This record gives sequence, C-alpha cells and structure tokens, in this order.
Amino acid sequence: MTARRDVSPAVVERLAAICLALPEAREEDAWTGVRWRVGSKTFAHAVAIDGSWPPAYARAAGTDGPVTVLTFHAAGEDLAALASMGPPFFKPVWAETIVGMVLDDADWGEVEELISDSYRAVAPRRLANRVE
Repeated sequence: MTARRDVSPAVVERLAAICLALPEAREEDAWTGVRWRVGSKTFAHAVAIDGSWPPAYARAAGTDGPVTVLTFHAAGEDLAALASMGPPFFKPVWAETIVGMVLDDADWGEVEELISDSYRAVAPRRLANRVE
C-alpha cells in the first residue's frame, strides 16, 4: 500500500492557532487529515490530496494534488457566494453546508474569518456568542 501524504505540520500548527483559540475547541486526528471540533461537531477539517486520494476530496476540489484543503461550514449568502466562486473554493456534495478551500497560497486572514464563521454555525449558542 502506498503511504498517504499527511497535512504538513506547519499548516496544522497555523490552523490550530486559529481553531484552538475558540471556546472549548479541540483538535483530533480524523479518518484522514486533522479536524477541529466543538462538542460533537466538526467546524474545520484539513486534508492533504495527493495522487487523487482521498478520491471524494480530489473530485470535489477538482485536483489530483498535491494540495492541502480545508473544509468548513458556511450559511446563507456566504454559502451561496463561496460555493459559486470557483478556485480556491469548491463545494463538496456530501454535506449541504460544507464548503472547501485549497490552502496553497491562502489569505490567512480570510481563513481565520471563515473558520470563526464555521465555528459560530455549529457551536452551542452559549459558546458561539463568545466569538466576535
């Protein structure tokens, strides 16, 4: 079996700095990549795509890789705008409110805003209200 590419430690560190600053957020290994959760809900998931693996992510992002992608929740006008924007954004088919973004050459200020919005979309109200 071929070894699978992991999300680079530098990207995980940068995402963790954003995600773990949110109330009661935690980091864990996912079936592939790394995810950040609040309660039982995932609000950010980083996955490395390489050689068309994992196939669902490669198809959704429209790339064989190697790239790193982040998936997150969006709602309303933001969801519609991001889903139709095109690269670096993409719309996976497996969840209605999930959007993806290729992180290569990302604007990290925008990434922080998207993660905060995603967190607020899934966190219990008492926690979401603590995030500006």
